[in-house]
Amino acid sequence: AGRDKEDLVVPTSGGRYDVHLKKRQRVAVYWEEEVSEVRRCTWFYKGDKDNKYIPYSETFSEELEEAYMIAVTLDEWKKKLESPSREIIILHNPKLMVHYHPVATSDDWGSTPTEQGRPRTVKRGVENIAAEIPNGEPLQIDHLVFVVHGIGPACDIRFRSIVQCVNDFRNVSLSMLQAHFKKAQEQQQIGRVEFLPVNWHSSLHSTGVDVDLERITLPSINRLRHFINDTILDVFFYNSSTYCQTIVDTVASEMNRLYQLFLQRNPLFKGGVSIAGHSLGSLILFDLLTNQKAAPEEDERSKEGSRTTSSTGGIEEVKEILKKLELSEYCDVFEKEKMDRQALFLCTEKNLKEMGIPLGPRMKILHYISPKMETQVCLLHGLCSSRNCQYRDVGLGQVSANYPQLNYKPTIFFAFGSPIGMFLTVRGVKRINPNYSLPTCKGFFNIFHPFDPVAYRIEPMIVPDLEFEPMLLPHHKGRKRMHL
Repeated sequence: AGRDKEDLVVPTSGGRYDVHLKKRQRVAVYWEEEVSEVRRCTWFYKGDKDNKYIPYSETFSEELEEAYMIAVTLDEWKKKLESPSREIIILHNPKLMVHYHPVATSDDWGSTPTEQGRPRTVKRGVENIAAEIPNGEPLQIDHLVFVVHGIGPACDIRFRSIVQCVNDFRNVSLSMLQAHFKKAQEQQQIGRVEFLPVNWHSSLHSTGVDVDLERITLPSINRLRHFINDTILDVFFYNSSTYCQTIVDTVASEMNRLYQLFLQRNPLFKGGVSIAGHSLGSLILFDLLTNQKAAPEEDERSKEGSRTTSSTGGIEEVKEILKKLELSEYCDVFEKEKMDRQALFLCTEKNLKEMGIPLGPRMKILHYISPKMETQVCLLHGLCSSRNCQYRDVGLGQVSANYPQLNYKPTIFFAFGSPIGMFLTVRGVKRINPNYSLPTCKGFFNIFHPFDPVAYRIEPMIVPDLEFEPMLLPHHKGRKRMHL
């Protein structure tokens, strides 16, 4: 029992923080954050600025309590105590206890703290302290949303971090639940939505690239150049195959890690998962989602009408390709793995190696499928309806990277202030097939502010012949500047 008491951990703030009672520490669960102190508060003093009661440390509170009990027992008051910061506390009587802020601290001449200065009220216990203790968040969670940030370490004009902005997002969601669904929430008909931040900027800039940039950055207009290196260059990093791989690996692994950790801490969770990305973060998520692989049973349902003919015909096509490359002896291997033409063009060197194909034949196969990949991926994804689409690189003109798989299928993809449309256009995609859908995510909303300089529309790429205004979304505070 004693050991259990020592190891007692209490989840707080909707399960996003753990309080370690023995260590008196509050630790963030899902993201990195400086550990904050937790105090058992028994003695307080009033602050100078906000006039709120501030708790003394537990050690000094014990000293105050001991002096107070002696004074009460012996009825001897006018007791003086010196705080750890060498400030004076005087216990005049049970109803009058003051804390003097010294005018001068100890210096070379040996002067000591005095009782001069403005006294502050000292209080024992929590009675009559006007402290608003929140009731906490609803335990039931109906939906989980991962939020991916854009360029730079700051996420808004107030230079707040992704954690702070997502906290604000969550608070708005909770206030809307209270304002519009209070009765349903009280009857436990609905729960809340949990929002968790996904940070990739720190992982990117911990690769050592900042040191390399520092060497080549000019010394003039230092602040501006530092700002550009820390923010704007993230766009260029994402268009580099080396750093793009770092970014997509970080985003995917972090979302998978957060998802597994969330399930461990919420084993009864049965809700859906959505993802949201702001600015460049939305493009990262879009590229990840376009490279997800649907479950085999879903592929069978979607292609049920042509499955029989395409499977046998596809295997024969692979045999023809192998024959053309003088690799007919490996036909049985590909047939055993049920490798059709479509699967062949999705193969990587790692896949071929796992199949037992030697290095020489692997190089021949990869060299053959590489120049044909652009056209093949266009047909696979259905993102472009023109046969004359020219891509700069593989896939949708994306940087050549090995896009990781997510451990779940997102319900909705929200793009906030997104440049996806612009990037697709720059990559050479002029039109998007109206029948196209993301392999594992069926819902997509492009939400933007009309004055956002990096936000672009997407629907004109799907239906270019029709002109219509974007849908106006009502703002939770009555504003009218969000569009869909």
